[in-house]
Amino acid sequence: MKEEKSLGLFYALMVLAMIGWGASWVHVKYLAEHLSIHEIIFYRYGLTTVSMFPVLWAMKLSLRIDPRTFFSAFLAAGIMIVYTWLFIAGTHLGTAGLGGAFVTTLIPILTFTAMALLQRRRLSSRQVFALSLGALGVMTILNVWSFQAEEIFRLENLYFLLAAASWALLTIVSSRTSRTHPLVFSFWLYALVTLLEGLFLTRFETDLGAQPPLVDLNLILLALFSTTFATSIYFIGGQKLGADRISSFTFLVPFSAIGLSAIFLGESINAGMIVGTVMAVAAIKMLNRG
Repeated sequence: MKEEKSLGLFYALMVLAMIGWGASWVHVKYLAEHLSIHEIIFYRYGLTTVSMFPVLWAMKLSLRIDPRTFFSAFLAAGIMIVYTWLFIAGTHLGTAGLGGAFVTTLIPILTFTAMALLQRRRLSSRQVFALSLGALGVMTILNVWSFQAEEIFRLENLYFLLAAASWALLTIVSSRTSRTHPLVFSFWLYALVTLLEGLFLTRFETDLGAQPPLVDLNLILLALFSTTFATSIYFIGGQKLGADRISSFTFLVPFSAIGLSAIFLGESINAGMIVGTVMAVAAIKMLNRG
């Protein structure tokens, strides 16, 4: 009975974590109205880096990494900056709901395709069908069936596409550090992003003290809830439940992004976005079974 209650509590935490990931689109949509993109990146990952210390201490994880892993983390940090810039810029121009649905469903499809090409794997008929279904789902999210070029080829859609591609590249780079605990690698990734941003990219032109309290609140929630909490719970879940079971929770992310965007930002939800997301999620589930 105790084990069932413990498992039920952990499932609830996993759902909260996925809501946290979906909420990140809402947070950056608001923050982009008050801070520059590089300021958001610096404050987000700076706060995340600091908040990771108690997590690593509680899990008794050492921060030591070998030079090869450090180089991978440094390379991944550069890609992370590019991804986050594209993700925020696209969300600022477009809607958080569209970005959350488009990017979070496109990333695993692109990652699977890239890995199959790199490893020269022959795809099964089921995998080809799943990729085709995912592509149709993504195109439905973008409403390509309207055949109106001004709707399809918007700048924010290009940003979202490039963001998904850069995260797929980040996944491939990070996958080569299997000897290092994911949370330790994540800590160095966040720390290096903060360092690169602070030294070379962020100008710090905005006075945080002069901003509305909601700016500070969104920064804190973005760093602590959407990043530290959500990422930590996800990786702990991978150890507790196994990769197959834990991956199914990620299907909640696009729906939480769409729902939260409608609730807090008043964004409209169209049928194409819902249908396309369902199609893409079904495709990802089929690919994960392989």
